Amino acid sequence: MIKTYKILSLLLSYPTSELQEFLEEIGGELRDEKLLPEEAIKGIEEFTKYFSSQELTDWQAHYVQLFDYSRAASLHLFEHVQGDSKDRGQAMVDLISFYRENGLEIATHELPDHLPVFLEFLATLDTQRATTLLAEPINVIARIFEKLHEKNNMYQHVLSAILELPAKNPERETVNKIIRSQKPMDLDEEYEEKPVTFGGNNDCTNCH
Repeated sequence: MIKTYKILSLLLSYPTSELQEFLEEIGGELRDEKLLPEEAIKGIEEFTKYFSSQELTDWQAHYVQLFDYSRAASLHLFEHVQGDSKDRGQAMVDLISFYRENGLEIATHELPDHLPVFLEFLATLDTQRATTLLAEPINVIARIFEKLHEKNNMYQHVLSAILELPAKNPERETVNKIIRSQKPMDLDEEYEEKPVTFGGNNDCTNCH
């Protein structure tokens, strides 16, 4: 188990009392594994200090408002390149199969393209493979980070830490393409981009 990936997955999951109690230990856990630079860990500690002082119900409301009501900040990776198009359903099926082939069964209520689920999966792999697979949707993750940074939201520190881990950096042109393609959540138009896939034969490293 790669603790860093697991911790980042937890931090992007719906807040619980158990998670809030764990916040003060996170900085030390991340330093022990030494996958993140100190600057990224300090950012995470700013996040944990802030939400440690919040009422849990306020944190939960903040989470829902931030991630469930903004397409640009959505943690569902396929939504950024496919929106509500019919291709997203097949991409979900393929990703579930990919998880199963690699030993992960997700809960029936979880969507496989949810970033916390993907990070939880990566935590079960060796570090080299995890960094390689994380690079595939990195442009989408960079898009989410930019939206949170624009809002000066505390969750930007978690996304910033994730961007330190993959085997490649985001590509500015592709991130801009994702931004231009995004529609408001109340529109039903399909996205034209190809689906993001993970592992196997695909050309999605650039998330076109």
